[in-house]
Amino acid sequence: MNSGSGPLRLGSRGSEAKAICVFVHGRGQSPEEMQSHVLARLSAPSVAFVLPRAPLGAWWDARAVEPLTPVARAQLSAALDHLAAALAAARGELPGRPLLLAGFSQGACLAIEYLCAGLPPPDALAAFTGCRVGVATDARSEAAPAGTTVYLSGGDADPWIPVSAFADAAQSLGGSGVRLRADLFPGRGHEVSDSEIAMLDGMLADLAAGRNPRMEAAR
Repeated sequence: MNSGSGPLRLGSRGSEAKAICVFVHGRGQSPEEMQSHVLARLSAPSVAFVLPRAPLGAWWDARAVEPLTPVARAQLSAALDHLAAALAAARGELPGRPLLLAGFSQGACLAIEYLCAGLPPPDALAAFTGCRVGVATDARSEAAPAGTTVYLSGGDADPWIPVSAFADAAQSLGGSGVRLRADLFPGRGHEVSDSEIAMLDGMLADLAAGRNPRMEAAR
């Protein structure tokens, strides 16, 4: 385990690792909080975890649902570069392993934008309480690779990602032809529920076993 300015690395190493999970924290959070709030609740044997760290504690300053300004676009571009480097490094350390990109809140939004930007794609994406960054009238990339397995979740009581933004993300991703499951949980606030943990556990188990994630966990 390591802390400080670099990513947090957990889980299996070397030949024991059968899959990689890059998990992106939210605004004002840290990789260590994601480890205690999310990863510690997984079984996930044979998975190497890499948790990138936002240099200033947030990936960009604006709320995800606000229109994109030049400043927000520049900050988002820098965050995408940071995440792309993290994925490339993880793949370089464990070549040939399937990789799942996941995130919570602002981290989920960044993960969605990564997929839509046409960068080297993960094998699967799990976005917990995420949406597209900006609004529908902004010029946004829609280059998510068709057929990519994507799990998108939200809660109708979440104060940060309204249902309208969740629906916008589902429409955007679905329109790109990804293999999408979108779950909106009634009464769920700004958290990762047990159902979402079970979904991530199942997706990682499938990847570690050499299968495309089936996304069969119950709601």
